[in-house]
Amino acid sequence: MAVLHINFMSAALGRQVNFTAVIPSVDFDHLNIEEVYNPKRKLKVLWLLHGFSGDENDYLTFTNAARYAQDHQLALILPPAENSGYTDIPKGAKYFSFIGEELVAFCRYLFPLSDRREDNFIGGLSMGAMGAMKLALAYPHQYSKVVLMSGCAFDLADGGMGNVDWFGDAPQVFGGSIPGGRELIGTREDAYAMLKENAEKHCELPCFYMRVGSKDFLLDKCRYAKAQLETYGYELDYAEIEGYGHEWRFWDLVLNEVISTWL
Repeated sequence: MAVLHINFMSAALGRQVNFTAVIPSVDFDHLNIEEVYNPKRKLKVLWLLHGFSGDENDYLTFTNAARYAQDHQLALILPPAENSGYTDIPKGAKYFSFIGEELVAFCRYLFPLSDRREDNFIGGLSMGAMGAMKLALAYPHQYSKVVLMSGCAFDLADGGMGNVDWFGDAPQVFGGSIPGGRELIGTREDAYAMLKENAEKHCELPCFYMRVGSKDFLLDKCRYAKAQLETYGYELDYAEIEGYGHEWRFWDLVLNEVISTWL
């Protein structure tokens, strides 16, 4: 596979930004250069979002996602979102718009990515699952399948994510909350409002694949998302996997399964 680290100027973020792309290339299972490098070939793509405290290289560092994608000739686009909750911050960086609009346009300009809905998938883990659910429901015309690992969007009526103190309370460490609370109720970033609206408008609904460990601290949130998706008629493949928590060995297993079978 080709692993590319790209830097460009983002209008939505107001600065130079890095992202990573994994593009299938010739390997021992795909040696026909004319077939692999056919200029008319369009690749299926998984837009894969990192979790809180992570970055665009997490999946390359902690999982075999690039190898799974190469084996199945799937492109991966790995964007950065810092600890933004994949939210458009008022008078600040617009991570929601960056990933849902600007990055999609830029990557299709750079790479032979399919623009067909059935060839575009979005997913993530933890905070990345929150972002993937929000984006899939805001842009249902753009993604046909959604992969949620150990997370989902939070109900804004309950205040969103709330405060984060995972790094302790020392003055020199990160403190605060993941952006996206009650101020977003009723907007396109309100996943549960969009979930209901899309179903009532008879939009073409994306299919959801959810996996969460039985020991995960977000298990109850995932069960709530499951119930809402089922209530409004979304196709859902849901499972709670015994013995796993919020951990990379679990996410690597899920990525292997989802890329090799579900996508």
